[in-house]
Amino acid sequence: MVDMDELVGVLEAVGPRLRSLRRNRGITLADLSVTTGISESTLSRLESGRRRANLELLLPLARAYGVPLDDLVGAPPTGDPRVHLRPVHRNGRTFIPLSRRAGGVQAYKMLIPGRREPVEPDPQAHEGYEWLYVLDGRLRMVLGEQELVLTPGEAAEFDTHLPHWFDAAGGAPVELLILFGRQGERAHVRARSA
Repeated sequence: MVDMDELVGVLEAVGPRLRSLRRNRGITLADLSVTTGISESTLSRLESGRRRANLELLLPLARAYGVPLDDLVGAPPTGDPRVHLRPVHRNGRTFIPLSRRAGGVQAYKMLIPGRREPVEPDPQAHEGYEWLYVLDGRLRMVLGEQELVLTPGEAAEFDTHLPHWFDAAGGAPVELLILFGRQGERAHVRARSA
């Protein structure tokens, strides 16, 4: 059953939450308007509570700030801590997002089907930095002029400005974890010194 007092409290807190988020990030109403396509006056009314939030306004704001919609509006916890993200299927591969944060380093589990016939590599370069770890199977990887086969337990990291390509090495599927930073962010591993 919906607690109406709680609902009213959540809705009244949306405006101040939006204003605080924008100010903490040093973003002007004008900049946010350009990013979201929402007019400055509408953004101002939303932040002051003179305009009620709706999905049409909140979705572009959540995207612009890189936060889940629940965090943006301060929705009450549901009691379920699991992250429910939908797999993405692209070019016969399955990408399972493991993180919800937009921007910064993204985590994915990737499943690549096995191949009966080898595929001709088509290395591509783009913005970013990538780290991968093979969980199962054999990964054929072309990185610049090198061609490697990684097996379970092996990891690789590289600047994605270097042309790269990977696929299953053989008939068995490959399962791997990937950390990808869009603007060249690297994954930093910290170890305690002995």
